[in-house]
Amino acid sequence: MALMTYAEAAVRALAREMEADRNVVVLGEDVGRGGIFGQYKGMQQQFGAERIIDTPISEAAILGAGVGMALAGLRPVVEMRVADFALCGMDEMVNQAAKNRYMFGGQGRVPMVVRMPIGIWDSSAAQHSQSFESWFAHLPGVVVVCPGSPQDNYSMLRAALACGDPVVYMEHKTLWGQTGEVDDNQEVVLGQARTVRAGEHLTMVSWSRQLHLCAQACEQLAAQGVSVELIDLRSIWPWDRDMVLQSCARTGRLMVVHEAIQAAGFGAEIAATAAEHTGCKVRRLGAPRIPVGYAPVLEAQSRIEPDAIAAAVRAFLQ
Repeated sequence: MALMTYAEAAVRALAREMEADRNVVVLGEDVGRGGIFGQYKGMQQQFGAERIIDTPISEAAILGAGVGMALAGLRPVVEMRVADFALCGMDEMVNQAAKNRYMFGGQGRVPMVVRMPIGIWDSSAAQHSQSFESWFAHLPGVVVVCPGSPQDNYSMLRAALACGDPVVYMEHKTLWGQTGEVDDNQEVVLGQARTVRAGEHLTMVSWSRQLHLCAQACEQLAAQGVSVELIDLRSIWPWDRDMVLQSCARTGRLMVVHEAIQAAGFGAEIAATAAEHTGCKVRRLGAPRIPVGYAPVLEAQSRIEPDAIAAAVRAFLQ
């Protein structure tokens, strides 16, 4: 076990895979300088510019090159800097990467990991603070993951590179400095959730940075005698239906909390599935359908803070 940051865990995982397989390459803007969050720090010096490849400022070109590399037998890691910028390359993601294996009868596969940092980025306003996980969950042919801890960023990045299909890999923009213990040998199965704490009164499901705020709310509620079972979904697609449904069947109540906008968010899919299969009562808690403001007072309107989560749980249980 070693103590490291979320960013350092990603560097360590990627370096391990690049040492083991020369077909793993990285391409994107500023990757040679270590990336804007330090998620490639020192890697060009270690592996050379032919494997840590700086690109022009064109998301469509970067993603398109990644698709071509993957089809030619490489295992590219494609850096989009932030998920908001990836929208400029969506034809390559939606119509090429996601559909190739299906349209050509499995003759071609796209073992590509596309890193798209999500979430509210402090004082970065509407075009740099979005969470698009539900968009990609709706897209057949891709895997969607949201690691929420240094350990998961290590283990899930390695699992994503081994997946064999295109993976939309969504790290949160404000988690890079978070520290935690990382076990080099701990493996994760994509699609497998994690129970953060056991409880009996209500099941709460979240992921990414919002999970940590939910954990704070659960501490508040525990002090008031409310026992919440908190599940870190980790993988958005495929998602761990079995773990969630078993918990909901036991507690009889489900609350899904996510940073993304509540309307048409992935929480709706989880809530509907739980209601259909277990008959449990369901609630969702997400951001209002507004752009994230630049001014702190406006930005705060899009955040789901621990006090609001705890209050929503108390209201639900009444």
